[in-house]
Amino acid sequence: MAPVPNLPGDSDDIQDDAEAYVGLGRQEAEDRARARGWTTVRAVPPGAVITMEYLTGRINFEVEDGVVHRSWQG
Repeated sequence: MAPVPNLPGDSDDIQDDAEAYVGLGRQEAEDRARARGWTTVRAVPPGAVITMEYLTGRINFEVEDGVVHRSWQG
């Protein structure tokens, strides 16, 4: 059986908090998330219709005027 993957923040070698991206510019947030181990980075405008399925290793950014206003994992 394959091992269960860890989310950023679930292992000692990757420390991250999804809410720490609020206030950053979109590109800076995306670059930082990838550097910290997030495998999928999704940026959406406020009110966008998106799937709510949970995807391990994904971080979501709600971006308005080029700035992250909300972020969450999955």
